[in-house]
Amino acid sequence: MILQIALLVVGLLLLVKGADWLVDGASVLAKKHNISDLAIGLTIVAFGTSAPELVVNVVAASGNYPDIVFGNIIGSNNFNLFAILGIAGIITPLAVQSSTVWKEIPFSLLAAITFFFLANNYFLSDQPFVSRYDGIILLALFAGFLYYVATQLKTDPNAEVIANKSYSNLKIWLLIIGGLAGLVGGGKLVVDNAVAMAQSLGVSEKIIGLTIVAAGTSLPELATSVVAAMKKNADIAIGNIVGSNIFNIFFIIGVSVMIRPLNYNDAFNTDIYLLLGGTVFLFFTMFTGKRRRLDRWEATILLSVYLLYTGYLVGMEF
Repeated sequence: MILQIALLVVGLLLLVKGADWLVDGASVLAKKHNISDLAIGLTIVAFGTSAPELVVNVVAASGNYPDIVFGNIIGSNNFNLFAILGIAGIITPLAVQSSTVWKEIPFSLLAAITFFFLANNYFLSDQPFVSRYDGIILLALFAGFLYYVATQLKTDPNAEVIANKSYSNLKIWLLIIGGLAGLVGGGKLVVDNAVAMAQSLGVSEKIIGLTIVAAGTSLPELATSVVAAMKKNADIAIGNIVGSNIFNIFFIIGVSVMIRPLNYNDAFNTDIYLLLGGTVFLFFTMFTGKRRRLDRWEATILLSVYLLYTGYLVGMEF
């Protein structure tokens, strides 16, 4: 058991470091070939922060572990929304742009609702199941979201510029290859040892996916949002979370079920209800207290709900 925990931690560290190396090397390589900051931000950097979730899900889908696939994404989204935004909002109140309130937060709500109806096969079948056709719908919606982000960045004079680092070709390729190796190796360690831990503890893969795996794969989002909050950069702190939640459902679940159609455990519906409720709560916090701001007391509610719900989940298993 101790060995499994140690290997799981090693896997998570490899995922995070692998994503960092891959983004670093690929960004510099893209700049050397005169690819725009916009294109790099939309592809390499966006992929990098969600790479841990993506790699874990590809491995889990290939091995037919649907509870790890869906637990990782639903759990990551709840961790992002309740724990990370809660921590960031306690550090500093998070004021956001009007577009985040009226477009991005509703878009994340749409993502959760769409997945809920597709997974439960309402009006189509009594068997909860996510098919490749569902995957195509999710990926098409993701393409629409990317188009929206591209138009937003083109009209935003404050769009972040990728740091212009200079590495030798050898270092660039070492970073890219090392990053990919870290992601693949880390993903396999996480999935294999998460399943083994669930079996050893006598708990479900669903709980392991919703808690340990989900929190671990969300470490890049946690680091990004906490640093952004400390620097008083609220747009990055909250935009990173909302964007990640959309990316996770539309792209990562879409890719996962294209690899293998997966049975859906409708016990996850409770966790989706929590995600929907939290997203609606976030929307309404923009109109309480100071407008378009997540205040500390509201952030405290988010974090408290996450801690209480996680405690409830774990308690139900024992």
